[in-house]
Amino acid sequence: MEYLKKTFRWFGPSFGVSLDDIKQIGVEGVVAACQEVPLGEVWPVETIASLKKEIESHGLEWSVVESVNIHTSIKYGYPERDEYIAKYIETLKNLAENGIYHVCYNFMQLIDWTRTDLDYILPSGGSALHYSPIAASAFDLFILKREDAKETYTDEVFETAKGYWDGLNDAGRKKLEESILAGMPGSRKLIALDQFKANHATVLEISKEKLQENLSYFLNAIIPEAEKIGVKMAIHPDDPPFSVFGVPRIVSNYEELKFLLDCCPSPSNGLTFCSGSLGASGDNDLVKIVEDFGDRIHFIHLRNVARNDDGSFYEAEHLGGSVPIDKVMKAIVKEQIKRTKNGNGIVSIPMRPDHGHVLLDDKKRQNDFYSGYSLIGRAMGLAQLSGLEKGIRENLI
Repeated sequence: MEYLKKTFRWFGPSFGVSLDDIKQIGVEGVVAACQEVPLGEVWPVETIASLKKEIESHGLEWSVVESVNIHTSIKYGYPERDEYIAKYIETLKNLAENGIYHVCYNFMQLIDWTRTDLDYILPSGGSALHYSPIAASAFDLFILKREDAKETYTDEVFETAKGYWDGLNDAGRKKLEESILAGMPGSRKLIALDQFKANHATVLEISKEKLQENLSYFLNAIIPEAEKIGVKMAIHPDDPPFSVFGVPRIVSNYEELKFLLDCCPSPSNGLTFCSGSLGASGDNDLVKIVEDFGDRIHFIHLRNVARNDDGSFYEAEHLGGSVPIDKVMKAIVKEQIKRTKNGNGIVSIPMRPDHGHVLLDDKKRQNDFYSGYSLIGRAMGLAQLSGLEKGIRENLI
């Protein structure tokens, strides 16, 4: 039976990890995007073909697009959203014309993920991404200065956040601000604080139900077209999977995943199963999600997080942390066995390791790559996951 297709995310020639580096660690495919195309505009056939040619010149396959980002007009339900949806469909057609059929995307508001420390030092001496609800609250209260934010926190949380903020020097406050505003992988440019504030104010005026309605509108417009050309759309969960800065989450748990799959039933309307994003909440049963929605999983991100009782978490090593990664992998392999038997779906589901630690020589060049996307930490994660998959597979088959 086919194994999971091992892939690795690459952000282009200016990124500190090269295609030559990636080829040496034994992956089959690359996860990439045409990042130079402005948000909402059509990806030209020639631009896609050029990037594909560059990847293939290194003996690799462009396996998954991550991401074809969604214009805010679509997310917010503005009148011009149909114009941007039409452009999105054109991009999907251009990708299919180049033989690329897996597309990862997200519907997150403001930023792609939220972390409060991008260089959290571990006992090993390596570093990882970290999220602290107290630090996030301090950002909300004293940097973002959200209106009525204080009323959304308990007195205990407010006082703790204020104490944390008062204890930071100017450099510490700047580091917190920059850590949160850097939550857009693929760009070293921080989101401008005034732009973040303006977008945040807009999102706060939109209910969770309206955001879900906008997602449903988008899916029912693009999925029929994607199905015609054989493209598999795979939405990424919200990260973290709970409200931050008062913004609703709509792709964060079992019920929300079920809503988006049910609102537009199609083999092309599927999921990026991210064990770290979903695993940051102890309420999510990751094995059940794989078991119940397995036939709609088109792409897999495997990583682990270590959750703490105070709601904080950090990116743990791939086989450690709070996510039962062995049970998750077993459920994934069982889904592959099911697909092999019924002939329904791709068996070699693309999978990539995610958010590796900064280790060894990568510590000397960590300013060359984006936070969470070191070479050695992700390569180690891929090796660990490959061994886990092989062991589980041999015990099941």
